[in-house]
Amino acid sequence: QVQLVESGGDLVQPGGSLRLSCAASGFTFSTHTIDWYRQAPGKERELVATIIGTGGSTNYADSVKGRFTISRDNAKNTVYLQMNSLKPEDTAVYYCSAYVMIRRQRYWGQGTQVTVSS
Repeated sequence: QVQLVESGGDLVQPGGSLRLSCAASGFTFSTHTIDWYRQAPGKERELVATIIGTGGSTNYADSVKGRFTISRDNAKNTVYLQMNSLKPEDTAVYYCSAYVMIRRQRYWGQGTQVTVSS
């Protein structure tokens, strides 16, 4: 059974930092691309960052480049999203996601709330 479980969301002041985690199970983690998305109230879900399985190359939305870093620990089946210099507009529910090739299906975690406010 494929599972993605996010954690690490919190209330943080502008300029602060958070690290989100996504623990995966039920598929060959090391070979799969993992994405972080976010969805703010009243807005569409937005792709924030991507990390490729083999090789570990990364890609970011323009809105978070230079502030967010995605990384993975294949030994722990976990992907991280380090978020620095947070802004109020980063407030959203953050989801990790993976398209599991053998199942031909995209899977989502339950999400973790990040609120940036003073």
